[in-house]
Formats: sequence, structure tokens, C-alpha cells
Amino acid sequence: MKGIRIEAYQNLVNYRKPTSFQLKESYPLPPYSTVIGMIHAACGFTSYVPMQVSIQGKYHSKVNDLWTRYEFAGSTFEEGRHQLKVELTEGKAHGITRGVSTTELLVDVELVLHIVPEDERYIPIIVDALKSPVEYLSLGRREDLLQINVVKEVEIAGEFTDSDIGVLYDIYLPQHLTNDEKIYRKLGTTYRLNKVYEQLEISKGKKIRQWQKVNVFHVPASETNQLYAWSDIYFDADGYVIFLA
Repeated sequence: MKGIRIEAYQNLVNYRKPTSFQLKESYPLPPYSTVIGMIHAACGFTSYVPMQVSIQGKYHSKVNDLWTRYEFAGSTFEEGRHQLKVELTEGKAHGITRGVSTTELLVDVELVLHIVPEDERYIPIIVDALKSPVEYLSLGRREDLLQINVVKEVEIAGEFTDSDIGVLYDIYLPQHLTNDEKIYRKLGTTYRLNKVYEQLEISKGKKIRQWQKVNVFHVPASETNQLYAWSDIYFDADGYVIFLA
């Protein structure tokens, strides 16, 4: 099997948890949907190209940053209650509340991403797009610049059966790769991450996104020195362990 390995760096970044609002919390690593979206944007794909992804990385620390928050309640403008006024027709106006909120930022993020398209003919297209992007690449928020240090096509070998696997980075381990309940108690935080979506029409002209989810463990690097012989685990020619989802 062939794939692509991306080694990248980000200075300050937020991989926002969808359920966080007042404090925009960040996942410790980018979700699958975020990585897949970055690849599609870089390549200019207008429809989903099926692919599997492995995500690992680490960050140095966390900081909190202030940002301006606007709330559109759809209520009539009231002097003293709303900071901004939006004029409508017939002399009516809506009020907007402006306030301060907080964003959690990861500092000095190092990422190792493996991309394995279902159709290997996409590999050179993705490699070229990442090496010579049309515009700057970002991962997370639009302003979270992605500095790519290495992009290379790699050979991915079959199952990794070594009983003493060492991983240098925190890594997402999809739960479907193991049914060993003893391992569950030793691994890290569980997340239910978005991967891809399909548009569902709920009424005429209105659609919603139906997400395909992946249940994963976020395994800290300090806990990855004893990853037992899982199924469906691979590694590339340079020894990076790969957990595909």
C-alpha cells in the first residue's frame, strides 16, 4: 500500500470542539474532518475523494486568547441592551450583543499525518498540491497557518506485530482496532470525531450535514511504549506507526 506522510508545524492553533462556546476548547490533535478538509482545499477537490488518515503529534503548552464575540439573538434593538444595531426595512432594527470570549490555543504544534487515498492515482496530485499550494494552507481556524516541512510518498507495510511498539507522539487510536477491554483502562481520553459527511435534504431547499463519526482514544506519547499486537496497524518505511481510520 502507498500513502503520503506530512510532517508539519503550527505556532498557535485551535482545533475547536463543536460543543464549546464561551471557552472555545481545542482537541489535542486535529480531527479527521479537519485534515481531510485541508487536503481537499489544497487540491481543489469539489467532491469527496475517499481516503484514510492517521493523525499523531504533540504540542508544547496551552494559552488562552481573547476574541470578540457577537450574538445575533434576532431580537428588536434596545438602547442600553445591544451594542450594535442592524437596520431593517420599515423602520425596524435588530440588536447585536458584542462581548468578550476566550479561545484555547495549542503552542508549537508538531504534526505527523499519513494520508492514504482509496485510489492511488490521487497520491501525486495531493503531493504536488501540498508542495506548491495555490494559497497558504491552514489547519484548524482559517488563521491557523500550516507550515509543511516534509511531504513524501511512502510505502506502507502490512500489520505491525512487534509487542513493544514505541510511538514518539500523541496519537489517535481508533477504538475499532481493538476489542481488548484491559487496554481500554490504560489508554487516554475517548473522543467521538467527525470524519466525512453527506448532505441530507430535510425539506425543500434545506439540507443538513450527516456526519460519519470515528470513536478514538487520544493516547499520550508517554503511554504508547506498550501498544500490543493490534489488528489493522501499519507502519511506513521510516518506522512511523500508522493507525488508519
